[in-house]
Amino acid sequence: MNVFRSVVVFAFLMACDRGTRPPGPFDGVQALDYVRQQLAFGPRVPGTDAAVKAGDWITTMMRERADTVIEQRWTHVTATGDSLPMRNIFARFRPDLTDRILYVAHWDSRPRSENASEESRRALPVPGANDGASGVALLIALADLLKAAPPTVGVDFLFTDGEDYGTFGPPDVDVLIGATYFADHLPSPGYRPLFGVLWDMIGDRDLSIGKEGHSVDKAGDVVERVWRVAGELGYSQYFVPGNIGAITDDHVPLLAKGLPVIDVIDLGFPWHHTPDDTIDKVSSISLKIVGDVAWALLTP
Repeated sequence: MNVFRSVVVFAFLMACDRGTRPPGPFDGVQALDYVRQQLAFGPRVPGTDAAVKAGDWITTMMRERADTVIEQRWTHVTATGDSLPMRNIFARFRPDLTDRILYVAHWDSRPRSENASEESRRALPVPGANDGASGVALLIALADLLKAAPPTVGVDFLFTDGEDYGTFGPPDVDVLIGATYFADHLPSPGYRPLFGVLWDMIGDRDLSIGKEGHSVDKAGDVVERVWRVAGELGYSQYFVPGNIGAITDDHVPLLAKGLPVIDVIDLGFPWHHTPDDTIDKVSSISLKIVGDVAWALLTP
């Protein structure tokens, strides 16, 4: 670890509550660089050259780290009749093991910025530094660790496409496309992880993650497991106890198929679905906090 990273980590640790477990080896600075690399492709909107390049990059990164990588490719026909090429990327560590943990992040970014304050900017695509790229960066940085220290439990990473493409309703139209496809095309008929976590918008520099409603209702034991581990690491001020209500996100079609997958999301992000969801809004410290929790869940 270089001097700069040592100083950053030391200052961060001094600011946290004292937990009963030491922070793990997750590298938030490296994760932030993985966010930056994704943004260099441009907005990862399905059907664009940027999406092709970003999808190829994620696949390559996983093939260099995971034991097995499977691409799910299909064409999604939108409500307006457009055909979109879609790709999920499914990376597996220790595929020989029956007991498995599933981590999910969407890798696409939104084609429009409807929350922009200026009407002239609402047609712009969202860069997706936090909304998309932060979750992908988290999984790739975890993959770095898993390559160096293979887990004692099977681990699956699912990078979903088309989460943010269409309109969130009701009714929901052309959203959660990749997660819905995966839920209908599981890797095996009896596939059911011990638990799963969707990591979405977890790089906010002002991090505050509450308990999501669908997760509490349908996989409350997983929610409690994640919040307990966060507390043991001294991160209770970031994983807060309040319920933030039900959110439509990629965990919903997975829960509907009986997979106990919860949503870890910081929805209080001021630049959500705007052109200002840029790299300066994402913090290596926030990535470190969430990355430590994600790593600890894989290494009890």
